[in-house]
Amino acid sequence: MGTQPRLILATRNAHKVGELRDILASFLPGIDLTTIHSAADLDVPEPVEDAVTFAGNALIKARQIAQATGIPAVADDSGICVDVLGGAPGVFSARWSGQHGNDQANLDLLLAQLSDVLPEYRSAHFACAAALVMPDGQEFVREGRMAGTLRYEAVGAGGFGYDPIFQPDGYDVTAAELTPAQKNSISHRGRAFAELGPIIARHVFQ
Repeated sequence: MGTQPRLILATRNAHKVGELRDILASFLPGIDLTTIHSAADLDVPEPVEDAVTFAGNALIKARQIAQATGIPAVADDSGICVDVLGGAPGVFSARWSGQHGNDQANLDLLLAQLSDVLPEYRSAHFACAAALVMPDGQEFVREGRMAGTLRYEAVGAGGFGYDPIFQPDGYDVTAAELTPAQKNSISHRGRAFAELGPIIARHVFQ
């Protein structure tokens, strides 16, 4: 793994690893990012994310890595919650189309399901639960949200997942059109880690 890890991000999603590193760097100035590794560096099987809440799934992922490695682990679970769908896809966001991690298929299905929904009923929010699990069993969870509305078609080449169809409140562009710094400053993940960051600093990097 190269540099001895002090913290492991319990994800194999390269987009999310990059975003989490950027977010953590903003809340943990001076931290050596080479000491933050990801689950992709480990020979650990994919966990079964069978909880029915974002917090539950984040803890499943972080617990697995912390227990397997003896190193503090951070995980998040997030998704999009559409009001007219009663909060769905929610925890099923990453596999809404039946294909886990197929961003395009998931986005296309959601757009199709909402094709006849009027603009005033297209409100939604992204939700994120961020978890830190220590090898001694201590656990910390913080949550964040980003509210907005859903477009009728995808716009923007940045971000990932449902970002191209989500327009944050107060903006006239989609999350996929924001710069990484802009997005991280208002996003559900950025807000959750803004709360978890000081805890990570205190328990891992002091």
